[in-house]
Amino acid sequence: MSSTHRRKKHPRWYFSLRSPYSWFAYRDLSEKYPDVLDRIEWIPYWEPDEDLTRLLAEAGVTLPVMPMHRSKNFYILRDARRWAHARGWQVTWPVDRAPHWEVSHLAYLAADEQGMGRQFVDLAYRARWNQGLDLAERTTIAGIADQLGLDPAIADSVDDPGLRKKGVDCLIAAYHDDAFGVPFFMHGREAYWGAERVGAFVAAVRGEVWDGTSDAPFHAPPFTAAPEDRHTA
Repeated sequence: MSSTHRRKKHPRWYFSLRSPYSWFAYRDLSEKYPDVLDRIEWIPYWEPDEDLTRLLAEAGVTLPVMPMHRSKNFYILRDARRWAHARGWQVTWPVDRAPHWEVSHLAYLAADEQGMGRQFVDLAYRARWNQGLDLAERTTIAGIADQLGLDPAIADSVDDPGLRKKGVDCLIAAYHDDAFGVPFFMHGREAYWGAERVGAFVAAVRGEVWDGTSDAPFHAPPFTAAPEDRHTA
């Protein structure tokens, strides 16, 4: 991880290997705006296990993470399918039998140390959203490592104290950037949340004027307040 000063200065995005919306943002960035993806800092974000939660608490950090309600989970499933099908993408919805997100995200940090972080993310998203594989399974991570020519032992990164400390630093960075969900983008002091904000973030990084269009596959009609509506938000 970079210093606090560098995080404040450089554009960055917080992504999760769990989130379909992070996957959508990654695909839009890699397929439409690869120059921006090359210029930004990548910081993983996930729901920490008990040990990392304790370490975060010792640092005075409490992440805005809470168990997902069943109704919200089913909504996300349906909504993600709409997003994917609108783009012509096929999705195989994974089953997370025993979620432990340190397994994949700390393996990403290990791959990134060897200059293969971006490639790891690409294959991890393919494994999860195209093949329906469980990223908490070390055999899944070992298979990704093998495809990249990395030591399959990175599947055991979750047991590495140094990588766990590095993971804590990532989550602390998210806390100080006020990240509350993924994908979450920062450019200077400006924050952008959600896959539909990719275009706005890209314009900021490129120093362009955003034209107001969204990267979402659906375009809602513009909101116009009724003449008698004089309430302010």
